[in-house]
Amino acid sequence: MSKIHNWALRKYVAAKTRDEEGQGLAEYGLILALIAVVCIAALQTLGGGINGALGSVNAAF
Repeated sequence: MSKIHNWALRKYVAAKTRDEEGQGLAEYGLILALIAVVCIAALQTLGGGINGALGSVNAAF
């Protein structure tokens, strides 16, 4: 009976540790989405200044 109990316990632990991999993947996805939102906000904020600088360089030539 002990061998069956140990086998079942190993299978249970293996199944529980496998579920955490999906959780880590979801966390990476959330971090990536947050970085994308920050980049978009920064480009929106700096967009007018960059557009003006490039326009003045274009007008100089």
